[in-house]
Amino acid sequence: MKVVGVLFLAGAFALTANAQRPRTVDTTSTRKSDTANVAPAPPTVKTKYEGGVFGYNKAMDGTLNFDDPNDRLIFRNKANKEVFFIPYGAVTSAFADTQKRRPAAATVASAVPLIYALPASFIKTKVRYLTLSFNDPDTRVSGITSFRMENKEILASVLKSLADKVGMTTRGEVYIRKRPAGDSTPSNP
Repeated sequence: MKVVGVLFLAGAFALTANAQRPRTVDTTSTRKSDTANVAPAPPTVKTKYEGGVFGYNKAMDGTLNFDDPNDRLIFRNKANKEVFFIPYGAVTSAFADTQKRRPAAATVASAVPLIYALPASFIKTKVRYLTLSFNDPDTRVSGITSFRMENKEILASVLKSLADKVGMTTRGEVYIRKRPAGDSTPSNP
């Protein structure tokens, strides 16, 4: 019995040692092939602002507009009134985020004390967000904001168009703006 125990422990240690070996890093970027076939974004995209810009705390429906002559990204409300803008030069990183959320109707239905309500607790939908990190040198305001997009294709096209206009490069799934060579200041003063 002791021999079986010793063999079992030796096998467990061998498997653990194999699992702890260093992994090789794949330096080839598969992201470039994904973004090569993305359609350009329309100049105006229907979206929902989720918060993050200083002074604008509540979520609101509206549109996200590319203002190329003035080098800025504008959010307009339902009445087409400009609410706020983020200069292209202030955007430091951007990425597409997907979260699974339970719709409100499924939450209510799952609270009903019937056996038929059990499947409602498993209903989830995918919600897609454009998340931007920005640091405005003029106002010294920095933050992270997000915009809820309609679908995956719109999100990919807006992200790619914004990255091209801002001059960002990819780092994994995130687009970043590299800091100039001589700039050693922290990004959040």
